[in-house]
Amino acid sequence: MFPGLPPARRRLRALRHQLRRRRRLIAAALTAVAALAALRTLAPPPAETVEVLVAARDLPSGSLLEEDDLVAREWPVDLAPSDALPDAAVGAAGRVLAAPIGRGEVLTDVRLVGPGLALAHPGETVVPVRLPDAGMAALLHAGDEVDLLATDPGTGEAVLVARDVTVLATPTGVPEGPAGGSGGALVVVGASADEAVTIAGAALTKFLTVSWNR
Repeated sequence: MFPGLPPARRRLRALRHQLRRRRRLIAAALTAVAALAALRTLAPPPAETVEVLVAARDLPSGSLLEEDDLVAREWPVDLAPSDALPDAAVGAAGRVLAAPIGRGEVLTDVRLVGPGLALAHPGETVVPVRLPDAGMAALLHAGDEVDLLATDPGTGEAVLVARDVTVLATPTGVPEGPAGGSGGALVVVGASADEAVTIAGAALTKFLTVSWNR
């Protein structure tokens, strides 16, 4: 190919010849590498995430949460609710939902019966009330506004103990009551602090019932 040249120079010239033939392909490859490097430099960093608990299935209001009702998911920090429960939250299982939650929805503190629910209803005290008539309790739904009446089991006399209280949750799967309790069903209502004291006192000696407001 290159007669009269030493072998070393012939090899060098052959290499240069091959490089000239492939310079367009090499230039294109180098351009692609440079473009890829530029894209990586300009691309935003991965979004910061936080681990939260989400519902594994649709759960109705009043559900007593079990461990398999919740799963951990990575959630973008800027999209996660400020009151979302982290995966490390202790005691989520065994608590009661105060509102329904859909599959994949982030569980927040205000969805659970407890202090967070009270904060979501400023000016109200969260009060668990046991109604002797479980059938009556089954007619109630979160969001209902009802009057609470207390009936004396001896005289049958009924008095109004709280007006326009809001039903916050109707727990299901909750034990029927302490040993020796009268059974019935539990509902959770929001009432004023004074009404909460009256309700608690009436529940000790009288039967509590509800009436619906129009």
